[in-house]
Amino acid sequence: MAYEYIEVDQKDHVTTITINRPEVRNALHPPANVELGMAFDGFRDDPDAWVAIITGAGDSAFSAGNDLKVAAQTGGKFDIRDWSGGFGGITTRTDLDKPVIAAVNGVALGGGFEIALAADLIIASENATFGLPELRVGFVAAAGGMQRLPRMIPMKLAMGMMLRAKPIDAREAHRLGIVNEVVPLAQLMATARRWAAEIMECAPVCLRVSKQSAYGSLHLPINEAIHFRPPLYDVYLKSEDHLEGPRAFAEKRKPNWKGR
Repeated sequence: MAYEYIEVDQKDHVTTITINRPEVRNALHPPANVELGMAFDGFRDDPDAWVAIITGAGDSAFSAGNDLKVAAQTGGKFDIRDWSGGFGGITTRTDLDKPVIAAVNGVALGGGFEIALAADLIIASENATFGLPELRVGFVAAAGGMQRLPRMIPMKLAMGMMLRAKPIDAREAHRLGIVNEVVPLAQLMATARRWAAEIMECAPVCLRVSKQSAYGSLHLPINEAIHFRPPLYDVYLKSEDHLEGPRAFAEKRKPNWKGR
C-alpha cells in the first residue's frame, strides 16, 4: 500500500514503520495518524510479521508529537478515536500482542514520547530527548503519557517530568529505566534490528503469550497474576512451535519457528 506520511517496509519478519514528515520534526496530524493506524493494523494481522520497529525520518526527530500548527488551524478539534490505535496508531491499542521496538532518533516529545512509551522496548540515539511538554502549550498528555510514565518510573520522578514539562536526555532516560539501550545515531537502526533478531530467536507464539501475560496481569496481585492465563495460552500449548523447541534442543540445532 502507498502511504503519503509514513513508510512501511517488511523484511525477514520485521516490519519497519517510519514517520516521514521530517520538515515538521515528524509531528503528526490526523492524516498521518490514520496511516499509522493502518500500518499497525497491517502488522497485527500479518502472520508473517513478528516484530515491528517504529522510527522517524531524518537525524533529529523521532516525533515532536502533535502538529500544533495544524491543531491551531483546526482549533484542536480532532478525536483520536477517529483512527485505529489512537495517537500514532498505537497509544490506545489493546489488540497488539507482538513485540514493538521504538528506535528513537532525536526528539521524542509529547505524543512522540507517548508513542515510544507504548512500545515494548526503546532504543535511543545519543541525541535523543524525551519529555511531555504539553502543559506549556495548553494541552495534556492525553495519549497515555500521564498513565504510562508513572507505571514505568517512581511516582515522584514521573510527576517531576510531567509537572515541570521539561525534557530529559537519552542517558537520563536510560538511567531511569525508560530506555533499554543508548547508541550513537549512526548505529541506531542496526541496533534496533539486532534486538529484533535476538527477539526472533524465540518462538513467535511464545513472544505473544509472554506479552499478553505481562500486560494482562499488571493490575493483579501476585498470587492471582501467577494463575493468569492469557487468550493465546491454549493456542501456544497446541502450536507447532511448542513442539519444535524441544525437538530442536534434542537434535542440537536451531529451531525452525513457523509462527504457529
